[in-house]
Amino acid sequence: MHDKGIVIETDVPARLDRLAWSRFHTLIVIALGITWVLDGLEVTIAGAISGALQQSPVLHFTAAEVGAGASAYLAGAVIGALLFGYLTDRFGRKRLFMITLGLYLAATAASALSWDFWSYALFRALTGAGIGGEYAAINSAIQELIPARFRGRTDLAINGSFWVGAALGAVGTVVLLEPGRLPPDWGWRAAFGIGAALGLFILVLRRWVPESPRWLMLHARLDECESVIAEVERRAASRYARLPDGSGRIRLVAHARTPALRLLGAILRDYRRRAVLGLTLMTAQAFFYNAIFFSYALVLTRFYAVPASAVGWYMLPFALGNFLGPLLLGPLFDTIGRKPMITTTYAISGVLLAIVGWLFAENVVGAAGLTACWSGIFFFASAAASAAYLTVSESFPLEARALAIALFYAIGTALGGVAAPWLFGVLVGSGERRAVLLGYLLGAVLMLVAAAVELAIGVKAERRPLESVARPLSAVD
Repeated sequence: MHDKGIVIETDVPARLDRLAWSRFHTLIVIALGITWVLDGLEVTIAGAISGALQQSPVLHFTAAEVGAGASAYLAGAVIGALLFGYLTDRFGRKRLFMITLGLYLAATAASALSWDFWSYALFRALTGAGIGGEYAAINSAIQELIPARFRGRTDLAINGSFWVGAALGAVGTVVLLEPGRLPPDWGWRAAFGIGAALGLFILVLRRWVPESPRWLMLHARLDECESVIAEVERRAASRYARLPDGSGRIRLVAHARTPALRLLGAILRDYRRRAVLGLTLMTAQAFFYNAIFFSYALVLTRFYAVPASAVGWYMLPFALGNFLGPLLLGPLFDTIGRKPMITTTYAISGVLLAIVGWLFAENVVGAAGLTACWSGIFFFASAAASAAYLTVSESFPLEARALAIALFYAIGTALGGVAAPWLFGVLVGSGERRAVLLGYLLGAVLMLVAAAVELAIGVKAERRPLESVARPLSAVD
């Protein structure tokens, strides 16, 4: 015994990292990574139905209220991330990612029943809380179950699946908002049913996902830990041979729980440089994404007279560029490395945003041309944003991983994301292209600052075990 814990020596992390890719890992990616599909679906639906919300015979939203509704979703995500992030470290990855999915299901279904702005904002906030909690629980589980040499590309590909959901939302809203297909005020309500139906399917898949062996090990649940990892090895070895062991055993003090203040101290005091890095990356990408994506439908309808029912078609190429970026660039984060790739993708995104913002302000590009420009920009920006989550989720100790993800997601989204949809709603509502350009330039500057910070203090975590990137708080010599 040691400090009210049990001193153990284990090779659990090494056993997980030396496994070859298997169908088990594919199941993990599908069952857990589909969270990003849900988020993409929700964000796209909220953006694509903005015109319908304004034209609704019941709601009659203004452009500012549409933006405020998006901000409510993000504010809920901030609160949900903080609350469920702590609980994920306390009670386990699996328990929490089932609870947060349940909250999401109930809240997105309730969104379809909204009768005024305040009811809509409340239900969107609760939906966001479920998704925010999902980010903390899911990112933790994925990091702790995927072998080190695949961690970067897997994390980026999963985060990129956000845009599969965006495409589903775009197609769904095009169909449901087509004039004459459904009675007035029914189309946008039916759109929220897409997420609820998909969520029910995910609930079934997640029954087969085990608790993180690393979390079980840390909480002295050694029998369960051995049972889970033995099953993982059996399933991975059924058709795939294990690769040579590249790491050794570690000794640590297994506790039932670690005090919350100790966790916060580890994140904000012990790893201050990484805290600055994570906050900068998350804030920049949150503003960049939420400002542009949530306001895109408003820009199309206000400045290009695109019918609200056709907005979804413009989302499809936009989503394609965002999905292909992390998928194609992801392997480079494991080979070339985190620092050069994160710096490059953030810098390219910032420069291109400033250029396209100027083209928009000068009315040089039409709706189709602007969509093509966004698709090119977000090929790089999507990889950059995904890398922000990768950086935060692998740069802090095992005991505080979910809390760290939640903390930086929450702070970054609060600083860079919550106000962005409202701000751009106001800028677009002004009808002045140069006013919108100022918002684009602010996003560009934030991305360039983030690139400089990554270049200065980025973490070289590629192909390294998590315990090597950040030593567990409970580790002993």
